[in-house]
Amino acid sequence: MNFDFSDDQKFLKSEARKFLEGNASSAQVRKVLDDDGKAYDEALWQAVAGQGWLGAAIPEEHGGLGLGHLELCVIAEELGRAVAPIPFASTVYFLAEAIMLAGDDAQKADLLPRIAAGEVIGAVATSEGPGPVTPGTLNATVSGGKLSGTKVPVTDGDIATHCLVLAKENGQPGLFLVDLSAGGVSREMLRTLDSTRDAAKLTFEGAAAQRIGGAGEGFALVEQVFDRAAVLLAFEQCGGADKCLEMAKAYALERYAFGRVIASYQAIKHKLADIYVKNELARSNAYYGAWALNSNAPELPVAASAARIAASEAFWFASKENIQTHGGIGFTWELDCHLYYKRSRQLSLVAGAPRVWKERLVSQLERRNAA
Repeated sequence: MNFDFSDDQKFLKSEARKFLEGNASSAQVRKVLDDDGKAYDEALWQAVAGQGWLGAAIPEEHGGLGLGHLELCVIAEELGRAVAPIPFASTVYFLAEAIMLAGDDAQKADLLPRIAAGEVIGAVATSEGPGPVTPGTLNATVSGGKLSGTKVPVTDGDIATHCLVLAKENGQPGLFLVDLSAGGVSREMLRTLDSTRDAAKLTFEGAAAQRIGGAGEGFALVEQVFDRAAVLLAFEQCGGADKCLEMAKAYALERYAFGRVIASYQAIKHKLADIYVKNELARSNAYYGAWALNSNAPELPVAASAARIAASEAFWFASKENIQTHGGIGFTWELDCHLYYKRSRQLSLVAGAPRVWKERLVSQLERRNAA
């Protein structure tokens, strides 16, 4: 069992970093952050599509590169490092994975090539307000192929062209695909902490909906899709956490206090060491998740939960300590520290907060031990 990437995958990672350094600088991220009318970097989105990243894991017969999930993991890590202001996660980790997992031939033929080409932006809508979604709290319904209900918050729901929606049909939970450009859909933009990844409130009033997968499989499918997405999100978080460590270390080595670089002080050394330890723990769990995802191993639910928990903690901690290491200037808008803090908070809530994943990990371990 090899928990390392191949030379080709490492080369892809290196090339992805070079590409993003030239096309997704912090100045470009700030253009999206500072412009209330700009929800994402459209030029970067098209450039990423031109690189083939959107179709990295999509089979060649559906317009993708057919590389696999390991290649997608290394791309995800570099996107996290750059805090790229594009709806990559919603489109690739959720929508594309759901279609590949449970879509029928017509849905795959229609959507996957368009996802790979950058023509489709995805979103996933399960939440209907505070608290976890359960069969008892699910109110959105589908009748006669028409969806009615409200979903909030929906990450990238303000710019998405297609959305995965969890709803009931004949009293059974199902996962449905909705074209948001069709009738019966209204959107209300929501302000979030990280305005480079906006969210929206979606209201459906008789919107046309196609079921993905079988009747009554909604929650099971959502869990499977979220497990896959959790691994990819973990790599994004690892990338962001590593960048925070680099920023903190670089500043500590150049900032002087009382005639010495602050990196020579024990308090700063301990901060950097603590970040490093959490980052390495997160990376180990992410690598385990990548192996389980790529091999479709039965351990995936456990591996995904562990990766999600460790990476969420590592990115939040690294982003917080990066600000502290920079001292008073670290809290200012001019420095990039806050870009990573905001993204760490945003990513930790996508597909469920760490608390939800901790409960899922415990239940998965109990189930496995009882088997």
